[in-house]
Amino acid sequence: MSKWIVGLLTAAIAVIAFVYVNLDADMRRLLKALPTDTNILFWSIEQRDAGFRTIDRVPLLVKSSPVKAGSKVRELATGAPLKLKIDVEQYMQSQRSAGMVIIHNGVVRLERYGLDFNSTGRWTSFSVAKSFTSTLVGIAIKDGYISSIDDKVSDYISDLKGSVYDDVSIAQLLTMTSGVKWNEDYEDPNSDVAQLNLHVPVEGMDSTVSYMRNLEREAPAGSKWLYKTGETNLIGVLVSAATGKTLSAYLSEKIWVPFGMQQDASWLLGVTGHEISGCCVQAAIRDFARMGLFFLEEGKIAGNAILPPDWIAVATSKQADIGTPGKGYGYQWWTYDDGSYAARGIFGQGIFIDPNRNLVIASNANWPRASMKTTLGAEREAFYRAVQQAIDAENN
Repeated sequence: MSKWIVGLLTAAIAVIAFVYVNLDADMRRLLKALPTDTNILFWSIEQRDAGFRTIDRVPLLVKSSPVKAGSKVRELATGAPLKLKIDVEQYMQSQRSAGMVIIHNGVVRLERYGLDFNSTGRWTSFSVAKSFTSTLVGIAIKDGYISSIDDKVSDYISDLKGSVYDDVSIAQLLTMTSGVKWNEDYEDPNSDVAQLNLHVPVEGMDSTVSYMRNLEREAPAGSKWLYKTGETNLIGVLVSAATGKTLSAYLSEKIWVPFGMQQDASWLLGVTGHEISGCCVQAAIRDFARMGLFFLEEGKIAGNAILPPDWIAVATSKQADIGTPGKGYGYQWWTYDDGSYAARGIFGQGIFIDPNRNLVIASNANWPRASMKTTLGAEREAFYRAVQQAIDAENN
C-alpha cells in the first residue's frame, strides 16, 4: 500500500475519532447502537434508549422539521413537593421512565429524570402527537381554513377521491370511527401500522395517502371505533392542504412561540416529506407539560382564544365508545368519565390532564413493549390515581 494511501487513511481515522470524541454522550450511545432498520417498532431496548432522545439528529435514519420556539419563555415556578403514598423512584424504574413533570395549580410539584436523560434533552412522543394534530384542526377552523368537521375528507385531499374516504368526514377521522379496515398491532410486521412505514408511494403522492386510499371498508362510516394511526396521518395531510402550511410551522406559529415553549421541538417526516402526524414530535418534557397547561387554560394565549368555542370541551370528552367502562375517545384524546383526559404514545409516553384538579402529568419512557395493554399501562393509570388522591388529601 502506498504511503499516501496510508497517510490518507490515518488522517481519515483521526478525523472520525476527533468527531466521535467530541459528540455528546447521547450521540455516541446512538452510534454504538445504531440500527440498520428504520422501523422503530422493531428496535431493541438499547437501540430505543439511544434513539428516542436522538432520532431527529440522525438524518440518515429519518428526516425531521423544526418546531421553532420563540424568545419569550413561559417560566414554570416550583411549588411544594407533592406528598405521594408511592415510591416515585421505584415507579420510574419500573416504567423505564426518562422524565416526568407534575404541574398542579400552575407550579411544578414534582420533576424527575431517568435513563440518563435530563431537562435539556428532547424525547420522542409517538402518538402523543395525535392530540397535537387534532388541535391543529380546531385552530384551522378558527382561522377559516377548514369550514367544518362535517366536511368530507376527500374534499381536502383530492388523491382520496374514489376511495372509501369519499364517505368519511373529518369528525369521523378525529374520533377514529371511519369504519375503514385496519390493523394496529405494533408487534406484527405485517400489520397496517408496520406496513405503512415500508410502503413505496405512488410517484407525486403523499405516502400515507398512497397507502390509505387502497384500504377497504369493514363497517359503515361513523358506526365503529377502531384505533388507526394512518388516519391521524391523513388528518395532518388535510390540515397542511387546507392551510398551505407545514404542521411544524403551524404548530410553531400558533402555540410553540406564543405560549412560550422553552426549546425548539422537531417533527419527524415521512418518506415523501410530510410530518408523520400520527406520531413523533420530539420535545423537552417541560414543554410537553406546557402543552398540558395550554389545554388546562382552554386554548387561550394572552387572553385570546385560538380555538373555536367549546372545542377543547368537546375534543376531550367521550365522542366514541371504546368498549371500556369509564373511558372513551374524543378528538384524538383518551377520555375518562371523571372529566380527565390523556394523550398517549406507545412505549410509555403521555400527557395526563385533569381540569377538576388543575393538574398536568407529563411523562416519557421506554417500556420493554410498545403496547398500552401491558401491566405497565395499568401501573401508570394507578400512578395517575395516586397523584389525584394526594391532591385531594391536601384539599381536605
